[in-house]
Amino acid sequence: MSSSTSLPCPLLPRPPAHPHHVLHCCEIIHPPRDGGIRYRGLTPEEVQSVRFLPFDYEIEYVCRPDREIVGPKVRKCQRNGTWTAMGHPSRCCYRDSRMGQGHGAGWPGWGRCDPGQATKYLYELLYNDPIKIILMPGCSSVSTLVAEAARMWNLIVLSYGSSSPALSNRQRFPTFFRTHPSATLHNPTRVQLFKKWGWTKIATIQQTTEVFTSTLDDLDQRVKEAGLEITFRQSFFSDPAAPVRNLKRQDARIIVGLFYETEARKVFCEVYKEKLYGKKYVWFLIGWYADNWFRIKDPAINCTEAEMAEAVEGHVTTEIVMLNPENTRSISNMTSQEFIEKLQKRLGKNPEETGGFQEAPLAYDAIWALALALNKTSAELVKKGLRLEDFNYNNKNITDEIYRALNSSAFEGVSGHVVFDASGSRMAWTLIEQLQGGVYKKIGYYDSTKDNLSWYNNDKWIGGAPPADYTKVITTFRFLSQKLFISVSVLASLGILLAIICLAFNIYNGHVRYIQNSQPYLNNMTAVGCTLALAAVFPLGLDGYHIGPGLFPFVCQARLWLLGLGFSLAYGSMFTKIWWVHTVFTKKEEKKEKRKTLEPWKLYATVGLLVGLDVVTLIIWQIVDPLHRTIEVGGGLGVQGGLGAQEHCRGPKGGIFYGFKGLLLLLGIFLAYETKSVSTEKINDHRAVGMAIYNVAVLCLITAPVTMILSSQQDAAFAFASLAVVFSSYITLVVLFVPKMRRLITRGEWQSEQQDTMKTGSSTNNNEEEKSRLLEKENRELEKIIAEKEERVSELRQQLQDRQQLRSRRPPAPFYQPSLPLVRCLVSEQADKLGRGNCDGSRVHLLYK
Repeated sequence: MSSSTSLPCPLLPRPPAHPHHVLHCCEIIHPPRDGGIRYRGLTPEEVQSVRFLPFDYEIEYVCRPDREIVGPKVRKCQRNGTWTAMGHPSRCCYRDSRMGQGHGAGWPGWGRCDPGQATKYLYELLYNDPIKIILMPGCSSVSTLVAEAARMWNLIVLSYGSSSPALSNRQRFPTFFRTHPSATLHNPTRVQLFKKWGWTKIATIQQTTEVFTSTLDDLDQRVKEAGLEITFRQSFFSDPAAPVRNLKRQDARIIVGLFYETEARKVFCEVYKEKLYGKKYVWFLIGWYADNWFRIKDPAINCTEAEMAEAVEGHVTTEIVMLNPENTRSISNMTSQEFIEKLQKRLGKNPEETGGFQEAPLAYDAIWALALALNKTSAELVKKGLRLEDFNYNNKNITDEIYRALNSSAFEGVSGHVVFDASGSRMAWTLIEQLQGGVYKKIGYYDSTKDNLSWYNNDKWIGGAPPADYTKVITTFRFLSQKLFISVSVLASLGILLAIICLAFNIYNGHVRYIQNSQPYLNNMTAVGCTLALAAVFPLGLDGYHIGPGLFPFVCQARLWLLGLGFSLAYGSMFTKIWWVHTVFTKKEEKKEKRKTLEPWKLYATVGLLVGLDVVTLIIWQIVDPLHRTIEVGGGLGVQGGLGAQEHCRGPKGGIFYGFKGLLLLLGIFLAYETKSVSTEKINDHRAVGMAIYNVAVLCLITAPVTMILSSQQDAAFAFASLAVVFSSYITLVVLFVPKMRRLITRGEWQSEQQDTMKTGSSTNNNEEEKSRLLEKENRELEKIIAEKEERVSELRQQLQDRQQLRSRRPPAPFYQPSLPLVRCLVSEQADKLGRGNCDGSRVHLLYK
């Protein structure tokens, strides 16, 4: 038995030399006439020298531009050393240049989308009989050239495969129609989806080609008309890395991508690297890519298939519907499925291997549109005594009739409802798909002619819902701690109860002289003021947790009025007392007599003036610029985790009001200090008032700036403000009323003034007042005695003057000077009343000078 060795076949210039070595290779074959063979990976020099090609190597036949391949276009080397389909020869044959003889001219391929070849074929058609009425090019580049030139010959152009938005320009292409929708037809669908999902900020990235640039310009105009905005616009020629990074840097969320399939793989490889995918992002792509476009191995990218699948998951595509999705019969009495079946039977091969198979329904409907338009034109021309056969390249009337007939076309074709818009473009449905789990799923259709969105409600999102179109700052309110509010409210309630008890005590014991000497009506005002100030704690702690935005301004006004009036009554009454004491007991000696009188109405008028001033100020403030609700954002997190916001009562015109209160506090401290050593029966509690003023002023002056600094921290600000009010009220009530209660309880309110005076009290303050009263009485008696003695001294001086005059007339005699005891005798009439130290002989010595 003979054995042989199987070897791989390299590129060999000659067959194997050893008979037992079997090489899996195929002998090179000659190209067809008027054509050639494309060898992948080989240079022209290598093709000249190589005679054998390895197993699985593919070759491709190519022909001259005016010819096309008839037979297999691609052959592959098999293991048995033969090429595939060798029983079917491959030849280059001329195209059928007279296809569609008559007045319509459709040239298959039109130079394979080569504008240069298309120009040659156009002139061959125009300058050879018969006369053409309608031209039917295919792709956009050829249609652009043909449609722009056709108006010079009064020709209608009807295309079935042109999608460039530039062809919608009626001034440039006045006689152009197409059954293939414009690429801009995707844009109404995109805008509809943006509005459906609540997106207003869109970003775009495009390949720099004319079709995508014009499509994006149209999208920009449409989103502006819809009240939306394209915030970021990026473009690239071949490398999308930098534009993708820019989108990431600019926080783009909803992104429309316009590029060809090969560039799409580059883009999404960069998208994966920049992590520009996932639950926060949505990409909109063109729907005519292959279903597995992201799985195709591409040497231009360095991402794996799994990475690409992860990056593209969840993106949305829009695609023009080229085959009617509904099973309805068209004008040709065929459904769309019946049309496809007949077409596949006619082709006899796999539709995916047939170029332009997807556009076949559009081409079929284009023929129907042409036929119907010519029939309608013929009927109109008969009315004018004309025929279609009368057409020539100078006959614009017949061209206008054909134009009107095509422009008014409306019928059901195998591709759907056929109708043209004002620019001659086909209006069609748009298919909306979403990539779910690596497979495209239909999620809806959009009919732009009727503005109707048919939705299947099967869209899926990675995050469970459509993402936001930008980084949204979720503002949640920070509310006051309820434990703090309740605690302070309990303290305020107890303070109000204490104020009511003090007020009742003062009113009930108003007939007692000790209470009367403390100006009880002013003390009553202080108790009422403390009650109002403590009541202000409740609205001070109310916020959005308890009330709505509509009631917040009323709460602001309640805070202001209660605090303002409470301060004016409580502090104003104490300030009035200390002001009177300072005014009376710090006057000059010549006005001492006025100390004896105290008119209470002046005190009440002073308090009324302060309160009235506050009322007028608050009324004007509320009318001109009332406090209103403002929201401060920032400074922490809200109760639900978003960016924290806090409600405030703000009004820019309150500086004068608060400044006046501050001046009163400072003046009160000064007056309390000046009168700390004064004692008077008229206002017997002025020292307690001074102590209360000290505490209130210090608390207020410290709390006000601290509260302003901590305004963004609602718990701390409320604690400082409310506790300052509570403690000020408590201190005022305790200092003013508790000593009075203690005195009356320990001594008994029924005791008389004499008993009250003689009885030794335990209070140091009461003893000092009694001693002061006795000293004042003694002082008045001494003043009276001194006045009498001064009068007696005046008389004695007169007598001495008379005696001196008499002596001056008599002879001189020995001078007699009385001794000091004699003087003492002259002024000793009431020596028992005066003390030894109260008799001064210096005054009497003057009588004997």
